[in-house]
Amino acid sequence: MKRVFLIIVDGLGIGAQEDAFLYGDSGANTLLSALRASDGILENFSKLGLGNLLQRTLEDEPEKATSNERFINALPQVHQPLASYGKMREVSAGKDSTTGHWELAGLHLEQPFPTYPTGFPDALIQSFCNVCALEGILCNRPYSGTDVIRDFGEEHQQTGKPIVYTSADSVFQIAAHTETVPLETLYHWCHLTREQVCTGSHEVGRVIARPFEGEPGNYRRIPEARKDFSSIPPAPNLLTELQQNRIATYAIGKVSDLFAGKGFDASTKTESNAEGLQRIYSSICETPSGKNGVFVFANLIDTDQLFGHRQDPSGYFHCLMEIDNVLPDLLHSLKREDLLIITGDHGNDPDDESTDHTREFVPLLVIHGDTRSYAARYVGTRSTFADVSATVLDWFSVDNKLPGTSFLQYS
Repeated sequence: MKRVFLIIVDGLGIGAQEDAFLYGDSGANTLLSALRASDGILENFSKLGLGNLLQRTLEDEPEKATSNERFINALPQVHQPLASYGKMREVSAGKDSTTGHWELAGLHLEQPFPTYPTGFPDALIQSFCNVCALEGILCNRPYSGTDVIRDFGEEHQQTGKPIVYTSADSVFQIAAHTETVPLETLYHWCHLTREQVCTGSHEVGRVIARPFEGEPGNYRRIPEARKDFSSIPPAPNLLTELQQNRIATYAIGKVSDLFAGKGFDASTKTESNAEGLQRIYSSICETPSGKNGVFVFANLIDTDQLFGHRQDPSGYFHCLMEIDNVLPDLLHSLKREDLLIITGDHGNDPDDESTDHTREFVPLLVIHGDTRSYAARYVGTRSTFADVSATVLDWFSVDNKLPGTSFLQYS
Protein backbone atom coordinates (compact mmCIF):
# COMPACT_ATOMS: atom_id res chain seq x y z
CA MET A 1 0.00 0.00 0.00
CA LYS A 2 1.37 3.43 -0.94
CA ARG A 3 1.66 5.99 1.83
CA VAL A 4 2.69 9.65 2.06
CA PHE A 5 3.80 11.42 5.23
CA LEU A 6 3.82 15.22 4.92
CA ILE A 7 5.51 16.98 7.84
CA ILE A 8 5.25 20.76 8.20
CA VAL A 9 7.88 22.37 10.40
CA ASP A 10 5.78 25.40 11.27
CA GLY A 11 7.42 28.71 10.45
CA LEU A 12 10.53 27.25 8.79
CA GLY A 13 11.67 29.66 6.08
CA ILE A 14 14.92 29.72 4.12
CA GLY A 15 15.22 33.24 2.78
CA ALA A 16 13.04 36.15 1.73
CA GLN A 17 10.95 35.79 -1.42
CA GLU A 18 11.21 38.37 -4.18
CA ASP A 19 8.02 40.04 -2.93
CA ALA A 20 9.04 40.02 0.75
CA PHE A 21 9.49 43.81 0.74
CA LEU A 22 5.73 44.15 0.25
CA TYR A 23 5.29 42.44 3.61
CA GLY A 24 8.11 44.27 5.40
CA ASP A 25 10.26 41.13 5.39
CA SER A 26 13.25 41.99 3.19
CA GLY A 27 16.33 40.09 4.35
CA ALA A 28 14.44 37.51 6.41
CA ASN A 29 15.95 34.04 6.71
CA THR A 30 14.52 31.95 9.53
CA LEU A 31 16.89 29.01 9.18
CA LEU A 32 19.99 31.19 9.04
CA SER A 33 18.87 33.15 12.13
CA ALA A 34 18.47 29.90 14.04
CA LEU A 35 21.92 28.72 12.92
CA ARG A 36 23.49 31.94 14.18
CA ALA A 37 22.42 30.86 17.66
CA SER A 38 23.58 27.27 17.20
CA ASP A 39 25.70 25.36 19.68
CA GLY A 40 25.56 22.03 17.86
CA ILE A 41 25.13 20.42 14.45
CA LEU A 42 21.93 19.44 12.63
CA GLU A 43 23.58 16.22 11.55
CA ASN A 44 20.58 14.43 10.08
CA PHE A 45 19.07 17.45 8.35
CA SER A 46 22.55 17.86 6.85
CA LYS A 47 22.55 14.28 5.56
CA LEU A 48 19.22 14.93 3.87
CA GLY A 49 20.66 17.91 1.99
CA LEU A 50 19.37 20.91 3.94
CA GLY A 51 22.92 22.31 4.19
CA ASN A 52 23.34 21.98 0.43
CA LEU A 53 20.10 23.87 -0.04
CA LEU A 54 21.14 26.67 2.32
CA GLN A 55 24.44 27.05 0.49
CA ARG A 56 22.62 27.29 -2.86
CA THR A 57 20.32 29.90 -1.33
CA LEU A 58 23.29 32.01 -0.26
CA GLU A 59 25.23 31.69 -3.51
CA ASP A 60 23.64 34.85 -4.86
CA GLU A 61 24.76 36.70 -1.71
CA PRO A 62 28.47 35.83 -1.36
CA GLU A 63 29.07 38.44 1.35
CA LYS A 64 26.30 36.99 3.48
CA ALA A 65 27.61 33.47 2.91
CA THR A 66 31.12 34.50 3.98
CA SER A 67 29.97 36.43 7.04
CA ASN A 68 27.88 33.49 8.18
CA GLU A 69 30.40 30.75 7.43
CA ARG A 70 30.83 29.83 11.10
CA PHE A 71 27.09 29.44 11.57
CA ILE A 72 26.63 27.50 8.35
CA ASN A 73 28.99 24.90 9.80
CA ALA A 74 26.13 23.85 12.06
CA LEU A 75 24.48 22.56 8.89
CA PRO A 76 27.29 21.24 6.67
CA GLN A 77 26.91 20.23 3.05
CA VAL A 78 27.22 16.58 2.05
CA HIS A 79 28.45 15.00 -1.16
CA GLN A 80 25.37 12.83 -1.75
CA PRO A 81 22.19 13.95 0.05
CA LEU A 82 19.72 11.27 1.07
CA ALA A 83 16.76 13.42 0.04
CA SER A 84 15.72 15.25 -3.07
CA TYR A 85 15.91 18.87 -1.99
CA GLY A 86 14.86 22.33 -3.13
CA LYS A 87 12.74 25.22 -1.98
CA MET A 88 9.23 26.45 -2.74
CA ARG A 89 7.73 29.86 -3.43
CA GLU A 90 4.36 30.85 -1.99
CA VAL A 91 2.16 32.50 -4.60
CA SER A 92 -0.97 33.01 -2.51
CA ALA A 93 -1.44 36.41 -0.93
CA GLY A 94 -0.49 36.25 2.73
CA LYS A 95 2.01 34.60 5.06
CA ASP A 96 -0.14 32.86 7.65
CA SER A 97 -0.58 29.20 8.52
CA THR A 98 -3.96 28.81 6.86
CA THR A 99 -2.77 30.31 3.57
CA GLY A 100 0.40 28.21 3.60
CA HIS A 101 -1.30 24.91 4.41
CA TRP A 102 -4.08 25.56 1.90
CA GLU A 103 -1.54 26.21 -0.86
CA LEU A 104 0.27 23.00 0.07
CA ALA A 105 -3.10 21.32 -0.49
CA GLY A 106 -3.44 22.83 -3.97
CA LEU A 107 -5.40 26.01 -3.21
CA HIS A 108 -4.25 29.43 -4.41
CA LEU A 109 -5.68 32.49 -2.66
CA GLU A 110 -5.71 35.57 -4.87
CA GLN A 111 -6.94 37.79 -2.03
CA PRO A 112 -5.39 37.55 1.41
CA PHE A 113 -7.50 36.92 4.48
CA PRO A 114 -8.16 40.29 6.20
CA THR A 115 -5.81 41.48 8.93
CA TYR A 116 -6.30 44.21 11.50
CA PRO A 117 -3.03 45.95 12.45
CA THR A 118 -4.90 48.61 14.46
CA GLY A 119 -7.62 46.37 15.86
CA PHE A 120 -11.08 45.42 14.66
CA PRO A 121 -13.48 48.15 13.49
CA ASP A 122 -16.12 49.29 15.97
CA ALA A 123 -18.95 47.90 13.84
CA LEU A 124 -17.41 44.42 13.89
CA ILE A 125 -16.95 44.50 17.66
CA GLN A 126 -20.51 45.70 18.12
CA SER A 127 -21.75 42.87 15.92
CA PHE A 128 -19.77 40.41 18.05
CA CYS A 129 -21.28 41.82 21.24
CA ASN A 130 -24.80 41.72 19.82
CA VAL A 131 -24.52 38.15 18.54
CA CYS A 132 -22.98 36.86 21.78
CA ALA A 133 -25.16 39.02 24.09
CA LEU A 134 -22.17 40.80 25.65
CA GLU A 135 -21.94 44.28 27.16
CA GLY A 136 -18.43 44.86 25.88
CA ILE A 137 -14.94 43.50 25.34
CA LEU A 138 -11.36 44.21 26.42
CA CYS A 139 -8.20 45.00 24.40
CA ASN A 140 -9.12 44.94 20.66
CA ARG A 141 -5.67 45.31 19.19
CA PRO A 142 -2.76 43.10 18.07
CA TYR A 143 -1.17 41.50 21.10
CA SER A 144 1.02 38.65 22.26
CA GLY A 145 -1.11 35.80 23.60
CA THR A 146 0.82 35.57 26.85
CA ASP A 147 1.04 39.34 27.35
CA VAL A 148 -2.64 39.95 26.71
CA ILE A 149 -3.80 37.71 29.57
CA ARG A 150 -1.16 39.25 31.83
CA ASP A 151 -2.35 42.78 31.05
CA PHE A 152 -6.11 42.20 30.83
CA GLY A 153 -6.73 38.97 32.74
CA GLU A 154 -7.61 40.52 36.09
CA GLU A 155 -9.99 43.07 34.57
CA HIS A 156 -11.57 40.26 32.55
CA GLN A 157 -12.26 38.31 35.73
CA GLN A 158 -13.66 41.37 37.45
CA THR A 159 -16.00 42.38 34.59
CA GLY A 160 -16.66 39.13 32.75
CA LYS A 161 -15.84 40.85 29.47
CA PRO A 162 -13.90 38.63 27.06
CA ILE A 163 -10.45 39.63 25.85
CA VAL A 164 -10.60 40.06 22.06
CA TYR A 165 -7.35 40.53 20.20
CA THR A 166 -5.60 39.77 16.93
CA SER A 167 -2.07 39.44 15.55
CA ALA A 168 -0.29 39.91 12.25
CA ASP A 169 -2.19 36.83 11.11
CA SER A 170 -5.81 36.86 10.00
CA VAL A 171 -7.24 35.82 13.36
CA PHE A 172 -10.05 36.86 15.70
CA GLN A 173 -8.92 35.57 19.09
CA ILE A 174 -11.07 35.38 22.20
CA ALA A 175 -9.37 34.75 25.54
CA ALA A 176 -11.31 33.89 28.69
CA HIS A 177 -10.51 32.46 32.12
CA THR A 178 -12.15 29.07 32.60
CA GLU A 179 -13.46 30.07 36.06
CA THR A 180 -15.03 33.23 34.63
CA VAL A 181 -16.34 31.89 31.33
CA PRO A 182 -17.07 28.15 31.04
CA LEU A 183 -15.15 26.50 28.23
CA GLU A 184 -18.31 25.54 26.35
CA THR A 185 -19.48 29.16 26.47
CA LEU A 186 -16.19 30.34 25.01
CA TYR A 187 -16.48 27.76 22.24
CA HIS A 188 -20.07 28.85 21.59
CA TRP A 189 -18.98 32.48 21.25
CA CYS A 190 -16.31 31.44 18.76
CA HIS A 191 -18.82 29.36 16.78
CA LEU A 192 -21.24 32.29 16.59
CA THR A 193 -18.39 34.62 15.59
CA ARG A 194 -17.33 32.27 12.81
CA GLU A 195 -20.86 31.85 11.49
CA GLN A 196 -22.37 35.31 11.97
CA VAL A 197 -19.69 37.93 12.61
CA CYS A 198 -16.49 37.16 10.69
CA THR A 199 -18.10 36.81 7.30
CA GLY A 200 -17.90 38.57 3.94
CA SER A 201 -15.09 41.12 3.87
CA HIS A 202 -14.30 40.19 7.49
CA GLU A 203 -13.88 36.46 6.85
CA VAL A 204 -10.71 35.93 8.84
CA GLY A 205 -8.69 32.77 8.41
CA ARG A 206 -9.38 31.61 11.94
CA VAL A 207 -11.48 32.45 14.98
CA ILE A 208 -9.55 31.05 17.95
CA ALA A 209 -10.69 30.20 21.47
CA ARG A 210 -7.86 30.97 23.91
CA PRO A 211 -8.80 29.69 27.38
CA PHE A 212 -6.51 30.37 30.32
CA GLU A 213 -6.29 29.64 34.05
CA GLY A 214 -4.41 30.73 37.17
CA GLU A 215 -4.27 33.82 39.34
CA PRO A 216 -3.35 37.46 38.62
CA GLY A 217 0.37 37.63 38.03
CA ASN A 218 0.47 33.94 37.21
CA TYR A 219 -2.00 33.36 34.39
CA ARG A 220 -1.34 30.40 32.06
CA ARG A 221 -2.82 29.57 28.69
CA ILE A 222 -4.30 26.09 28.28
CA PRO A 223 -2.97 24.92 24.90
CA GLU A 224 -4.80 21.59 24.92
CA ALA A 225 -8.14 23.44 25.28
CA ARG A 226 -7.43 25.90 22.46
CA LYS A 227 -9.88 25.50 19.61
CA ASP A 228 -9.66 26.95 16.10
CA PHE A 229 -12.71 27.72 13.98
CA SER A 230 -11.29 28.03 10.49
CA SER A 231 -12.69 29.28 7.24
CA ILE A 232 -13.89 26.30 5.21
CA PRO A 233 -11.49 25.50 2.36
CA PRO A 234 -12.98 25.39 -1.14
CA ALA A 235 -13.13 22.15 -3.09
CA PRO A 236 -11.56 20.51 -4.92
CA ASN A 237 -8.37 20.34 -2.90
CA LEU A 238 -5.82 17.66 -2.12
CA LEU A 239 -7.87 16.18 0.72
CA THR A 240 -11.14 15.97 -1.19
CA GLU A 241 -9.35 14.42 -4.16
CA LEU A 242 -7.70 11.78 -1.97
CA GLN A 243 -10.94 10.90 -0.20
CA GLN A 244 -12.80 10.59 -3.48
CA ASN A 245 -10.17 8.04 -4.51
CA ARG A 246 -10.60 6.09 -1.26
CA ILE A 247 -7.23 7.10 0.14
CA ALA A 248 -7.34 7.45 3.92
CA THR A 249 -6.41 10.88 5.29
CA TYR A 250 -5.05 11.52 8.79
CA ALA A 251 -4.09 14.77 10.53
CA ILE A 252 -1.57 15.24 13.33
CA GLY A 253 -1.28 18.50 15.28
CA LYS A 254 -3.19 21.64 14.30
CA VAL A 255 -3.67 20.65 10.64
CA SER A 256 -7.31 19.61 10.97
CA ASP A 257 -8.16 22.98 12.54
CA LEU A 258 -6.68 24.83 9.56
CA PHE A 259 -9.09 22.96 7.26
CA ALA A 260 -12.12 23.38 9.54
CA GLY A 261 -12.00 19.63 10.17
CA LYS A 262 -12.88 18.94 6.54
CA GLY A 263 -11.19 16.25 4.49
CA PHE A 264 -9.77 14.05 7.23
CA ASP A 265 -10.88 10.58 8.23
CA ALA A 266 -9.26 11.03 11.65
CA SER A 267 -7.20 13.65 13.45
CA THR A 268 -5.03 13.80 16.55
CA LYS A 269 -4.19 16.98 18.45
CA THR A 270 -0.75 17.33 20.02
CA GLU A 271 0.57 19.46 22.87
CA SER A 272 4.22 19.59 21.77
CA ASN A 273 6.63 18.66 19.02
CA ALA A 274 7.76 15.71 21.11
CA GLU A 275 4.22 14.32 21.06
CA GLY A 276 3.81 15.18 17.38
CA LEU A 277 7.01 13.37 16.44
CA GLN A 278 5.94 10.34 18.43
CA ARG A 279 2.57 10.32 16.63
CA ILE A 280 4.31 10.56 13.26
CA TYR A 281 6.67 7.73 14.14
CA SER A 282 3.77 5.58 15.33
CA SER A 283 1.83 6.24 12.14
CA ILE A 284 4.81 5.10 10.05
CA CYS A 285 5.33 1.96 12.13
CA GLU A 286 1.72 0.99 12.71
CA THR A 287 0.45 1.49 9.15
CA PRO A 288 -2.91 3.28 9.54
CA SER A 289 -5.64 1.59 7.55
CA GLY A 290 -6.62 2.76 4.10
CA LYS A 291 -8.31 1.19 1.10
CA ASN A 292 -6.14 2.57 -1.72
CA GLY A 293 -3.43 4.28 0.30
CA VAL A 294 -2.69 6.44 3.34
CA PHE A 295 -1.91 10.15 3.61
CA VAL A 296 -0.69 11.61 6.92
CA PHE A 297 -0.55 15.41 7.19
CA ALA A 298 1.34 16.58 10.30
CA ASN A 299 2.31 19.94 11.77
CA LEU A 300 5.11 20.55 14.29
CA ILE A 301 4.16 23.87 15.84
CA ASP A 302 6.80 24.61 18.51
CA THR A 303 9.30 26.24 16.12
CA ASP A 304 6.69 28.87 15.28
CA GLN A 305 4.64 29.21 18.44
CA LEU A 306 7.32 28.95 21.12
CA PHE A 307 10.40 30.37 19.43
CA GLY A 308 9.65 32.27 16.21
CA HIS A 309 6.96 34.52 17.65
CA ARG A 310 8.92 34.93 20.88
CA GLN A 311 12.11 36.01 19.09
CA ASP A 312 14.21 33.16 20.48
CA PRO A 313 16.80 32.02 17.88
CA SER A 314 18.55 29.67 20.32
CA GLY A 315 15.27 28.01 21.26
CA TYR A 316 14.41 27.73 17.58
CA PHE A 317 17.71 25.96 16.86
CA HIS A 318 17.25 23.52 19.73
CA CYS A 319 13.73 22.82 18.50
CA LEU A 320 15.22 21.91 15.11
CA MET A 321 17.70 19.68 16.92
CA GLU A 322 14.80 17.88 18.59
CA ILE A 323 13.39 17.07 15.16
CA ASP A 324 16.86 16.25 13.83
CA ASN A 325 17.36 13.63 16.56
CA VAL A 326 14.20 11.77 15.53
CA LEU A 327 14.88 11.74 11.78
CA PRO A 328 16.91 8.49 11.76
CA ASP A 329 14.03 6.58 13.38
CA LEU A 330 11.55 7.99 10.87
CA LEU A 331 13.75 7.17 7.88
CA HIS A 332 14.58 3.70 9.13
CA SER A 333 10.86 2.90 9.48
CA LEU A 334 9.87 3.88 5.94
CA LYS A 335 8.68 1.11 3.65
CA ARG A 336 9.38 0.79 -0.08
CA GLU A 337 6.09 2.39 -1.13
CA ASP A 338 6.38 5.33 1.26
CA LEU A 339 7.09 8.98 0.51
CA LEU A 340 8.18 11.39 3.26
CA ILE A 341 8.01 15.14 2.56
CA ILE A 342 9.37 17.72 5.03
CA THR A 343 8.72 21.41 4.42
CA GLY A 344 7.38 24.62 6.00
CA ASP A 345 4.26 26.77 5.66
CA HIS A 346 5.86 30.26 5.91
CA GLY A 347 8.80 31.86 7.68
CA ASN A 348 9.04 33.20 11.22
CA ASP A 349 12.47 34.75 11.56
CA PRO A 350 13.32 34.73 15.29
CA ASP A 351 15.97 37.41 14.85
CA ASP A 352 14.18 40.09 12.83
CA GLU A 353 12.52 43.25 14.09
CA SER A 354 9.03 41.87 14.61
CA THR A 355 7.26 38.90 16.17
CA ASP A 356 5.28 38.29 12.99
CA HIS A 357 5.54 35.61 10.33
CA THR A 358 7.88 36.35 7.44
CA ARG A 359 7.35 36.03 3.69
CA GLU A 360 9.97 33.43 2.80
CA PHE A 361 10.72 30.48 0.59
CA VAL A 362 10.33 27.22 2.47
CA PRO A 363 12.74 24.28 2.26
CA LEU A 364 11.67 21.05 0.60
CA LEU A 365 13.06 17.62 1.49
CA VAL A 366 11.66 14.51 -0.20
CA ILE A 367 12.63 11.01 0.90
CA HIS A 368 11.56 7.91 -1.01
CA GLY A 369 11.21 4.60 0.77
CA ASP A 370 12.38 2.85 -2.39
CA THR A 371 15.80 4.38 -2.95
CA ARG A 372 16.50 1.98 -5.82
CA SER A 373 13.72 3.45 -7.98
CA TYR A 374 13.90 7.10 -6.97
CA ALA A 375 17.24 8.89 -7.07
CA ALA A 376 17.80 11.85 -4.75
CA ARG A 377 18.41 15.07 -6.69
CA TYR A 378 18.15 18.84 -6.56
CA VAL A 379 14.60 19.82 -7.58
CA GLY A 380 15.26 23.56 -7.80
CA THR A 381 13.01 26.41 -6.79
CA ARG A 382 9.42 25.33 -7.16
CA SER A 383 6.97 27.96 -8.40
CA THR A 384 4.29 27.15 -5.82
CA PHE A 385 3.67 25.24 -2.60
CA ALA A 386 0.99 23.42 -4.61
CA ASP A 387 3.72 21.27 -6.15
CA VAL A 388 3.36 19.24 -2.96
CA SER A 389 -0.28 18.38 -3.66
CA ALA A 390 0.58 17.58 -7.29
CA THR A 391 3.32 15.24 -6.10
CA VAL A 392 1.09 13.49 -3.58
CA LEU A 393 -1.56 12.89 -6.24
CA ASP A 394 1.14 11.66 -8.62
CA TRP A 395 2.41 9.21 -6.00
CA PHE A 396 -1.09 7.76 -5.62
CA SER A 397 -1.69 7.80 -9.41
CA VAL A 398 -4.60 10.22 -9.05
CA ASP A 399 -5.23 12.67 -11.91
CA ASN A 400 -4.20 16.16 -10.82
CA LYS A 401 -6.97 18.75 -11.27
CA LEU A 402 -5.18 21.28 -9.04
CA PRO A 403 -2.36 23.80 -9.58
CA GLY A 404 1.21 22.64 -9.28
CA THR A 405 3.62 20.20 -10.89
CA SER A 406 4.89 16.94 -9.43
CA PHE A 407 8.58 16.85 -8.54
CA LEU A 408 8.85 13.06 -8.64
CA GLN A 409 11.50 11.63 -10.95
CA TYR A 410 11.70 7.99 -11.81
CA SER A 411 15.15 6.61 -12.46
